[in-house]
Amino acid sequence: MDGTLVDTETLWWDATAEVAAAHGHELGAADAPEVVGRAVDDTAAHLARVTSAERKALARRLTDDFFQRVAAGAPLRPGADRLLAELAAEGVPFALVSASPRVVVDAVVGGSLAHVPFAFTLSADDTARTKPHPDPYQAAADRFGVPTGRCVAVEDSPDGAASAEAAGCALLVVPSLLPVRSTPHRTFAPTLADVTPATLRACLTRAVSTPQARR
Repeated sequence: MDGTLVDTETLWWDATAEVAAAHGHELGAADAPEVVGRAVDDTAAHLARVTSAERKALARRLTDDFFQRVAAGAPLRPGADRLLAELAAEGVPFALVSASPRVVVDAVVGGSLAHVPFAFTLSADDTARTKPHPDPYQAAADRFGVPTGRCVAVEDSPDGAASAEAAGCALLVVPSLLPVRSTPHRTFAPTLADVTPATLRACLTRAVSTPQARR
């Protein structure tokens, strides 16, 4: 969701920067790996390490500040609306798998993505562990009733890519704020404007042809 379908990574960065500044820390490039694409608790834990603030209080403040920014409007990423419409037209089921908390997922899906026919949505609250662990994508494949190796994950961040790859999904990476490491099992596209349903089918074909074992 964040940084892939909607341009919320910038909103998350701004919210984190504001919370960090309130506790005497200036957010910078060194913080980026602990902020971009990370779950609220992960970023809160990082801020707790670099400030004297309490982690749970930081998590609440981060969620509240981010939610307010999302509620004000989260623009779609280039090509996202067209790709989702084409998938729907072809009868390809798709779900939203996010490391954001349920309250944020519901706000975005009820706002910027209200017109999108997701089969279901998964938030950070719906699995024991969220990204970069494989749990979210494994849970999504289980709900679809198919092996993870028959699913294509579309991700923008290192943690998201690691989650999908660990679960055994085919993977298309469309980087957002952070660079994502290239591996033989990852397909890359500069934006979703360059992606079609055929692109996603090619990701599956590529995944099957690589020596990595697929679930």
